[in-house]
Amino acid sequence: MVDYKLPPLNALRAFEAAARHLSIKNAADELCVTPSAVSQLLKTLELHLGVALFRRVNRGVFLTEAGQNYLPAVRNAFRQIAEATRRVATAPDTGILTVSVTPFFASAWLVPRLNDFQNIHPEIDLQVLTGKGLVDFSRDGVDLAIRHGLGRYPGLVSERLFAVEMIPVAAPSLAARFSAPTCSQDLTAWPHVHDVDRKDWYLWFQAQGIEDIGPPRGPAFDDSGLLLKAVLAGQGAGLVPAAMAILDLAEGRLVKLADVAWPEAYAYYLVRPETSCDRPKVTAFRAWILGCCASA
Repeated sequence: MVDYKLPPLNALRAFEAAARHLSIKNAADELCVTPSAVSQLLKTLELHLGVALFRRVNRGVFLTEAGQNYLPAVRNAFRQIAEATRRVATAPDTGILTVSVTPFFASAWLVPRLNDFQNIHPEIDLQVLTGKGLVDFSRDGVDLAIRHGLGRYPGLVSERLFAVEMIPVAAPSLAARFSAPTCSQDLTAWPHVHDVDRKDWYLWFQAQGIEDIGPPRGPAFDDSGLLLKAVLAGQGAGLVPAAMAILDLAEGRLVKLADVAWPEAYAYYLVRPETSCDRPKVTAFRAWILGCCASA
């Protein structure tokens, strides 16, 4: 048997992650280990190769020339393994379909509609992974992704699902405490729930030509799903994407406070590799979700 003297796989994974992030801590977070474990794996790899792959500067790391030369081959090897695994693991028209979505889209839009997809395609087991970062389709084992952005994903096929139009909503319990607003100006007196930058209501009022709204008060959240929960709990009026509020409005958990929508530049997109376009599982999910969005 030929001995290729390959380094440990875990050490290669740590190297690729640390090289991508240029951060031991971020690599550790991704791999679900401690920073010291990543450092030890990198040291093991460097001893195996007999060269330094990183320069440590303060709290950061930078690739040496040897590291820069080694990275493309390691990254390409992982991609080839992932793609070969994808081809071997399941038949193309049955089994598991893995979809990566943002947490807010999953909870507010996708999950309430999954019964419909499963009734139409009982042969497909949908696996939903949540995350806000970009997806490496060849490495992460993801078939499709839904992302909030401008739709510019080089090397990938992206299709717009729907634009994001922010509308003001509140829980019925909160709305009962105030007179029904007759114009946008009336909403300046309501308690507000904000995004983490506290700019959402300011921009919405500004779009209506209202400048004098005072300093932003009330709770703020860095997660849209938490913001929506706070609105549903009656903690303040909030601005949420119209498409995400359809079910809550229809079932009376929210009330719409004005018929004025503020359009964002961003939209929700269905994203996939070009190589997956002819796979029956992918085609089935694409047709279903585009149909849902078109009929909303």
